Amino acid sequence: MLFLLHDVARLIRQEADRRASMHGMTRAQWVILIWLQRQPGLSQKELAEILEVEPITVARLIDRLEARGMVERRPDVKDRRIWRLHLLEAAEPVLDEMETERADILRVLTEDVAETTQHAMIEGLQRMKSTLLRKCRHKGLFKDTTVKDVA
Repeated sequence: MLFLLHDVARLIRQEADRRASMHGMTRAQWVILIWLQRQPGLSQKELAEILEVEPITVARLIDRLEARGMVERRPDVKDRRIWRLHLLEAAEPVLDEMETERADILRVLTEDVAETTQHAMIEGLQRMKSTLLRKCRHKGLFKDTTVKDVA
C-alpha cells in the first residue's frame, strides 16, 4: 500500500507540474498560493515548514510571486523580523485557473472509481493521517501546528 500511495502521489505531482507550466508557473508557486488562500498571513518560516523546504527556497519563490504582483510581504505587528505573506488581487484569476485544473485532475483520478469507493478512500486516508499526526505529536516527533488533523 505504501508504494501505491507513493506512486499515485508522484503521478499527481507530475500532472500538476505539467499543468502549472502551461500557465507559466511552477507547482511550488501554486502550492504557496493555495496555502496563502487557506491561511492568510503565514510567515515565510511557517510556509517553509509546511512545504518541507528551507526558508531561503520559500523566500525565492515569494520573490517571484511578489514580482508578478500576486503576493506581498507585510511586517509582523509583534516582531518586525518576521514577514507575513498575503495574497494580492492579481492572484485571484490564477487561483481560479488553479481550481479549474485541480477539479480536472480530480475528475481524471476518480473517473473509474465508484462514489462509494471514493468516500471509503477519503475516510481511510483521513483516519491514517489523524493517527500518524496523533502518534508523532505524542512522541514529540512532529511539531508543526499548522497541519490540521482533517483534510
